[in-house]
Amino acid sequence: MDLLTLSESFITKKISPRESVEQCLRNINDNSIYNAFITICEEEALEEACCAEEEISKGNIRGPLHGVPVAIKDVIFTDGIRTTMGSKIFEDFVPKFNATVVQKLKDAGAIIIGKTHTHEFAYGPTGDRSLIGPCRNPYNPNKITGGSSGGSAVAVSKDMAYVALGSDTGGSIRIPAAACGVVGMKPTFGLVSKYGVYSTAYTLDHIGPMTKKVKDNAAMLNILAGYDTNDPYSLHKTKEDYTRFIGRSISGKKIALPSYYFQNIDLEVSKAIEKVIKVYQDLGAFIEEVEIQEIEDIAKYQVITIQAEAHAVHETNIQTRGSEYDEEVFERLQYSKNLPAYQYVIAQQKRMELTNKFNEIFNNVDILLTPTLPILPTDINQREVMIGTHSETVRSAVLRLTAPTNYTGNPGLSIPCGLSKSGLPIGFQLIGKHGSEAILYQFGAAYQQQTKS
Repeated sequence: MDLLTLSESFITKKISPRESVEQCLRNINDNSIYNAFITICEEEALEEACCAEEEISKGNIRGPLHGVPVAIKDVIFTDGIRTTMGSKIFEDFVPKFNATVVQKLKDAGAIIIGKTHTHEFAYGPTGDRSLIGPCRNPYNPNKITGGSSGGSAVAVSKDMAYVALGSDTGGSIRIPAAACGVVGMKPTFGLVSKYGVYSTAYTLDHIGPMTKKVKDNAAMLNILAGYDTNDPYSLHKTKEDYTRFIGRSISGKKIALPSYYFQNIDLEVSKAIEKVIKVYQDLGAFIEEVEIQEIEDIAKYQVITIQAEAHAVHETNIQTRGSEYDEEVFERLQYSKNLPAYQYVIAQQKRMELTNKFNEIFNNVDILLTPTLPILPTDINQREVMIGTHSETVRSAVLRLTAPTNYTGNPGLSIPCGLSKSGLPIGFQLIGKHGSEAILYQFGAAYQQQTKS
């Protein structure tokens, strides 16, 4: 049952919030092999479900998330609920306040079912490094979920929660969304508050929703978006309905295929994207291949930015508790220590110029369409992958098509588009200009409606 159908079922009393929570808790227990949750909030969730049921029965309906079980990535602070960042360093940390996004969900009547697996400190795109071990792919437990929001993706995929929150610094919502067969949105930078979320990189972090359906994702963003005085990067933006274009025709719209995003792609991924393109052509959209100026520099400066900012976040902990880090995460942070400061300065000086160059493409097209991942989910702890005759580190491969828009701040939506021959999910990515989330949802929902997916 999708989010909006569930919400209506609460009102018509076909199912109660408590029954929904109980079913999610059973699914968490039955699917524990996937390691999706670090903390399960069983007692709190059941208590809140009873309160939601009473409110809804009296007609006090707060909206589509009222009584709905949601999962929260474990780098997002929850008042009175353990928040570990996936690290032994914070194994017993309990925040005394809610992140803004959590408070928005609670005000909307959502029920926190638990805190989901994250790659330690959200600093890794594979999802197989944390204090509780690897998160496991819902389609094959020997494969990675992608990271760092792997637990949230699994929770949605395996019906452990109806919707989930993730964070995205180089692809950490979109990568696991594609690898686990769910929908994931990285909104425009600053659209959703980061207050109360443990930083990975100050100017690259985004918070966004993960769902099964595009329309549910848009409904969730309606609740999450908004200016927050507590977040220095928060955007002053007029409130809008992100579902408003869903159902409108895309006939005559222009979709661009940027060549950078189609280099060194697994053959099965390439064939899946070809089918996606055909769906959009059947819907009347025009498809054209394009070149994006300076995309290699954008990708390079994103890497420099995350390295410098991540080390700044962790400098004190590295000095005092370095031995408690996961070995691989610690090595990555230590490597960043040697980054020359001038490179970070140049990356920030060039940022506006390069972002403007990236956005020039939207003067002539409506959206970009790309694969989300160039490869299929790899084995847990695998660190090298062959793409045809091209050898690449797994980390580089899974970040290659998502990370550039963390530097530019453009929104990106990952949508499932089928399975490989081995039964692993494949996803495609829609990218738009800043503030174009409603348009991305329009295109994404059109694909899901056309393919009945």
